[in-house]
Amino acid sequence: MKAVIYCRVSSKEQEESGYSLSAQESLLKEYSDKQGFKVAKKFLISESADGKKQRQIFGQMMEYVKRQNIKIIICEKVDRLTRNFRDAVMIDDWLQKDEERQVHLVKDYLTLHKNSRSQEKLNWGIRIIFAKNYIDNLSEEVRKGQLEKLKQGWMPNKPYVGYKSDKKDGHIIHIIDKEKAPLIKKIFELYATGNFSLLTITKKMYELGLRGRYGNKVSKSTIHNILTNSFYIGKLEWGGNEYKGSHETFIDKELFDLVQDRLRRKETPKYKKHLMQFRGLIRCDECGGTITWETHKGHWYGHCNHFQPCEQKTWVKQNDIEDKLLKHFDDFIIKNKRLANIIKKALKESHQDEINYHEASLSELNKSLELNRRKQDRLYDDYLEERIIKDLYERKQKQIKFEEENINDSIKKQSHASTKFFELGVNIFELSQKAKDIFSSCKNPEKKRTLLSLIFENMTLNEGNLATQYTPAFETLSKAINATNGSKVALKAKSGLKNLEHQFKTVNKRKTPALASACPTWWAG
Repeated sequence: MKAVIYCRVSSKEQEESGYSLSAQESLLKEYSDKQGFKVAKKFLISESADGKKQRQIFGQMMEYVKRQNIKIIICEKVDRLTRNFRDAVMIDDWLQKDEERQVHLVKDYLTLHKNSRSQEKLNWGIRIIFAKNYIDNLSEEVRKGQLEKLKQGWMPNKPYVGYKSDKKDGHIIHIIDKEKAPLIKKIFELYATGNFSLLTITKKMYELGLRGRYGNKVSKSTIHNILTNSFYIGKLEWGGNEYKGSHETFIDKELFDLVQDRLRRKETPKYKKHLMQFRGLIRCDECGGTITWETHKGHWYGHCNHFQPCEQKTWVKQNDIEDKLLKHFDDFIIKNKRLANIIKKALKESHQDEINYHEASLSELNKSLELNRRKQDRLYDDYLEERIIKDLYERKQKQIKFEEENINDSIKKQSHASTKFFELGVNIFELSQKAKDIFSSCKNPEKKRTLLSLIFENMTLNEGNLATQYTPAFETLSKAINATNGSKVALKAKSGLKNLEHQFKTVNKRKTPALASACPTWWAG
C-alpha cells in the first residue's frame, strides 16, 4: 500500500539536538518498510520555513493524498503533524471518508483511522491541545522577547537594506553596512531633488550596482518602502507603536522629511513627451497649490491651478520668470579671491560621502559580476552532467552573457564618474559663477530644472510676482559673498570670516552630497 512521509523541524535547536529532517526521514522510512508500505512521496519542512510556508506544504500533502488516493500518512508524532485545530479537523475529515485511510504517529505509538477507539481519539485530542498550548506559549514568549528588544532600541526582525546583523554582548544588533549604505543614501538624495521618479531611480540604482538578496533587480515598490521607512532616521515601528532606535543612522531627518513631503505631493516627474522646465517647481503663494503651465500662441503661461480656494488670477509668461531668476544668479559672483579659495576648499572636503558612494557602488557591481560568473559555471556544469538540454543551456547562457555586459558597462560608467568626482568641488564653485550663462544658453528643459533645484528650495508666485528661497548651501554662499564682496572691513575681521567659513562647511557637508548626486555630466565637467 502506498504512503506519504511528513517530516518537520520547527527550530534550529531541534535541528541540532537530534530532530533533524534526515533523522526523522530515516526513522519513518524504516517504519514504512517494516509495515510493508511503499513511500510515494516525502513532504519535508525545515526550520527556516515560516508559518505560511509550513501551512502551504501541509495543504499540498493533503491535496496530494486525495488526488493520488493515498491511504497512509506517516509522521513522527502529533506535534510534528499539526499544532492547530484547523489542521486536526482536516485530518479527521480525511479519515472519516474512507475506512482504509490511516495516520501513523510512530513515536506516539498511535494509529488513527475511521473506527479508532474512543481512547485513541481522546489521546489524539489531548496531544493536539498540548501542542497548541505549546505554540500559544511560545508565541507569547516571542512577543515578550520582541517587546523587550524594542524597548532596548533594537528591531527584532532581519536588518533592512543598508544594515547588517552583528553581535554585541551576546545580543544581535544592527549596524551600518558600509558597502550598501551609500547606495541607500543615494536613493534619498536623488528623490529629494524632485527630478527623479521612483521608476527612474529603480533603473538608475540597478545600473549603479544595487541588487536584491539573490542578485535580482530591486523593485519600484522596494524603493518606495525604503524612502518611507523611518528606521533610517532612528525610529522603530512595530505593532502600531513607535520606539526610539539605538542603531546608528546615516540619513538626516531633514532629508527624510523632504522626501516624505515630495512623496505626499507626488510631484516627482513622470514620463512625458513634453517636459516644461518649471513644472512642479513653483507654487502659489496664497493656497500652496502647484502652478500649472499651458501653451498659448507659442508661449508658455503659468497660473494657479485653483484646486484649493484661491483668488490668484494673474497668468505669467515663462520668459518673464526666467528673466527674474537670472537676476538672482548675480548673487553668486565672487569678487573676493580669499573667499573663493575658502569655498573651493570647503567644497572638496565636504564630498567624502560621495567618494564613499562611488566606492560602494563599484564594490556592489563587482560582487554582482562575481555572482554572475558563478551562475555561468553552475550552468556549464549542469550542461556537462546532462541535467539540462542544449536549447535551455544556450538560452540561459545568452541571458547571463547579457547581464555580464550590462554590469561591465555600469562598472565603466561608475569608474569614470568616480574619477570625475574628485574635481567636483571646483566644478560646483565654477557652476555658481557660471549659473547665469549656463541657464541662458541651455536648451534642455530637464537640465534647467536640475540647475534650479540645486539653487532654489522654494519658488512662489503672488499675482505674477516671484519670491524665491535658496537651498541652504547656496543661501550660505550668497550671504558669504554679500558679506565680503568689496568690503575691506569684512576682510580684516578674521573671526567673522572664519565664522562664515565654518557655517558654509557645516551646511555644505549636510547638503552638497545630495545636490552633487543629481548633477548630470554637463555640470560635473
